[in-house]
Amino acid sequence: MTNIILCGGSGTRLWPLSRTLMPKQFVKLFEGESLFQKTVSRNQKACDAQFIVSNAEQYFLAVDQIEEMNMSNYKVNYLLEPVGRNTAPAIALSCLALDAEEIVLITPSDHLIKDESAYLEAIKKAKILAEKDNLVTFGITPQYPETGFGYIHAEPENDACSILNVECFKEKPNQKIAEQYLEENSKLSIQNSPLKWYWNSGMFCFKAGVFLKELQKYAPEIYDSCVVAFENKKIDNSTFRIQHSHMELIPDESIDYAVMEKSDKVKVVPSNIAWSDLGSFESLDDEVESSDTLITIGSTNNLVLSSKQVATIDVEGLIIIDTADALLVSKKGSSQKVKEVVKQLKEKNSELPNIHVTAHRPWGTYTILDESNGYKVKRIVVKPGKRLSLQKHHHRSEHWIVVSGTAIVTRGSEEYAVKANESTYIPMGEVHRLENIGKIPLVMIEAQVGEYVGEDDIVRIEDDFKRMEN
Repeated sequence: MTNIILCGGSGTRLWPLSRTLMPKQFVKLFEGESLFQKTVSRNQKACDAQFIVSNAEQYFLAVDQIEEMNMSNYKVNYLLEPVGRNTAPAIALSCLALDAEEIVLITPSDHLIKDESAYLEAIKKAKILAEKDNLVTFGITPQYPETGFGYIHAEPENDACSILNVECFKEKPNQKIAEQYLEENSKLSIQNSPLKWYWNSGMFCFKAGVFLKELQKYAPEIYDSCVVAFENKKIDNSTFRIQHSHMELIPDESIDYAVMEKSDKVKVVPSNIAWSDLGSFESLDDEVESSDTLITIGSTNNLVLSSKQVATIDVEGLIIIDTADALLVSKKGSSQKVKEVVKQLKEKNSELPNIHVTAHRPWGTYTILDESNGYKVKRIVVKPGKRLSLQKHHHRSEHWIVVSGTAIVTRGSEEYAVKANESTYIPMGEVHRLENIGKIPLVMIEAQVGEYVGEDDIVRIEDDFKRMEN
C-alpha cells in the first residue's frame, strides 16, 4: 500500500504562525516535530511507500524534514505541481504513476491523530474494502456540532451493519443543521446502531486503477487533462515534475465533487481516532501549551505562543501569537477572522502572508535582519555541498561578508574563495553565484542596496533545484 500525502495549503488560517512558504504542516509545534513529520511516521506503520504531492517551494521543506527523520531505507517519491488544481488532479496524477492494482491511502499532511492504534485499525478495515474495488472514505465520529466541516451521511449496507454505504456528502452546515445531525446520532447511539452522520476527514483508500476509472467516468475532462500532463512530465530520480503549461489546463476540482459524490462504489469506515484538522487557533489551543516564556497574573484561558518574554495581567480568553515580524491578538472564538487580516495584507502587497523573517530555501536559509527604503540586510546560511542559482539582479547590488566557513563566489567570468572575515561586492546586473564546498555551514551577511530589494528581483540563469522550469 502506498501513502499519498497531500501537502497543499496557503498557511492563512494560522497566520502569523504559518505562511504560504511555511504552512502549518511544516511548523514544528509538537516538541520539535511537525504535523508533516507526524503524518509520515504514522503512515509508515501501514504503508510500504509514500508519494508526496507538493508545490515546488514546499517540496524542499518536505525533503529537509524527511532527511531529519533518517528514512534512508524507506521509499519516498515526490510529485511537484507548478500550480495547485485541488485534490482530484493531485490524486489522479499520483495514481497514474502507480500500478492500477496498487492500493493507495490518501491523507492530508496537516492533521493531528492522537489515537494511533485506532487509526491503524481503521486503515485495515479500509484496505479490505478497497481490495473489493470500493472507494473508501474515513468518517470521523462527531464530538460537537461543528459548522466548519463537511459531513458524510452513511447507511448500513445490510442487516449485519458491518459495512456502511455513503448516501451523500453534505457541505458545511449552519449551527441548527449541525445540531440536528448530532441529535440523530445520539438516538442511534442509544439503540446501539451505527451512526448516521460523520465528519468528512478528507482521507481515502482505494486501488489506483479503480479511482482513475471512476474519475474517467464522472469527470472525463479532469482525467484526460491529467493523462496529458502526466505523459509530458519530467522525471528526476524519485521526483515527478508536471509542466506548468499542462497543469494549468487541468480543471480545479476536489475529489469529493469530481468522484466521491457521484460514484456508487463509496463506503465509509467510522473512525474514532482523536482527530483534529487544526484549522483554527481554537483547535490548536486544545493540543499545545502556551510558551514557557509566559508570565500570568490574574489571567486564565489564554493561548500565548511567543519566543519572547510575555506577561498577561487580568485577561482571559485571548489568543496571542507573536512572531519576529507580526503580532496577532484575538478573542477566542474569533480567530477565523484572521483570513480577513491576510486579505488586507495582500491588498497592501505585503510579504507578511507569504514568508517569515527566516525563509527556508533548498540550499539553506536566510533571515532578514533589517530592511528599509533602498536597502535590506540578511543573514544567509548555505548548507555544505549546496549552491545558490547562477543569477543576476536588475535593481540592486550586493555586499557579502563571510562570518564562518568558506564561500566560493562566481562573479562574471571570475571564480574565487572568500573566507571568514573577508568580503566581496556584486555590482547591479552582474551574473553571480554563491557556493559552499566545505563540510560546515557557510554563514554570511548580505547587504543589498538599490532602488528595489524585493525577492522577485532574481533572474535565474542556472539552478541545481530546477526552479527555472515551468
